[in-house]
Amino acid sequence: MGQAEPATESSWQTPPTPGWPALRGLMPANVRIGSAVDGKLLATDEQYRSELAAQFNAVTAENAMKWVNLEPSPGVYDWSESDQVVKFAQANGQAVYGHTLLWHSSVPAWVSESWPRERIRELLRQHITTVVSRYRGKIWAWDVVNEVLAEDGSLRDSLWLRKLGPGYIADAFRWAHEADPDARLFINDYGTEGRGRKANGLLRLVRELRMAGVPVHGVGFQSHLRWDRAPEDATGNLRRFAALGVSVAITELDVRIQLPVDAEKLLDQALLYQHMLKACLAVSTCESVTLWGFTDTSSWISSHYPGFGAACVFDSDIRPKPAHEALVQELTSRRGTPPG
Repeated sequence: MGQAEPATESSWQTPPTPGWPALRGLMPANVRIGSAVDGKLLATDEQYRSELAAQFNAVTAENAMKWVNLEPSPGVYDWSESDQVVKFAQANGQAVYGHTLLWHSSVPAWVSESWPRERIRELLRQHITTVVSRYRGKIWAWDVVNEVLAEDGSLRDSLWLRKLGPGYIADAFRWAHEADPDARLFINDYGTEGRGRKANGLLRLVRELRMAGVPVHGVGFQSHLRWDRAPEDATGNLRRFAALGVSVAITELDVRIQLPVDAEKLLDQALLYQHMLKACLAVSTCESVTLWGFTDTSSWISSHYPGFGAACVFDSDIRPKPAHEALVQELTSRRGTPPG
């Protein structure tokens, strides 16, 4: 795949790529279709930018808005890559989903657990307030807290839990809401797409936060899946969260395949992509479906799951795979059909 010169601000507005249907034009009007954005490709690859603009009406910064990248030194922020994502989105009529304000991972190395509780709490408040305030009115939704649960559904052992206690989750939401009252605020986790202990724990946590008046507006289900394993009752699971009065979103969907890839595995992958899209659209409060990268060129899977790959709906040459066709078919078949 050829590399273009680095993009300038004047080149952010990108014409659609002809040749295959654009997902953004097929989605229901009240549901966004998004992709995580690779900052390097966004800056250097014209074909990548063109397809990103053509296919999606929402984008998520894959890494640029994580704390370790935004504030590499105390009080010294680097907004260059996150600003780039926002400018691209504005130029191409896309909403921005912010990811993520608080996580047990990607904490800057200069943050020390030896610091007193109040110092850490104030540091966290300042970080959330600074980031959300900078993008006030420019970011549609935030993953306020990310992956706060252990596999059994209890709260994850983390710096934040150890130093601040479980109240840090509610604090984070309240601080984010104060900084931008119009932004949609989500709690985001993996392994909760289908029914199970972790999903049950997330349901309890969201119910407790909502009952306490915490501004939790939505729940994000990451959905990093294997091609041969569908979540248990994804639709029913999402519906029980919606019954709490929150929106639901598929936030990081990819479907990894055990290598080598063959036609049968690609078909199974396509059907699972379609299944997850259908599950979200079946829920009346579904707000968005986001792919965790749309091309295998930038997928994180091979570096984290040895022996697996080909997880995206476009291949490494940025050409659509059967999974893209399955999403198109699902959306085309349900045009004009209201969510259940």
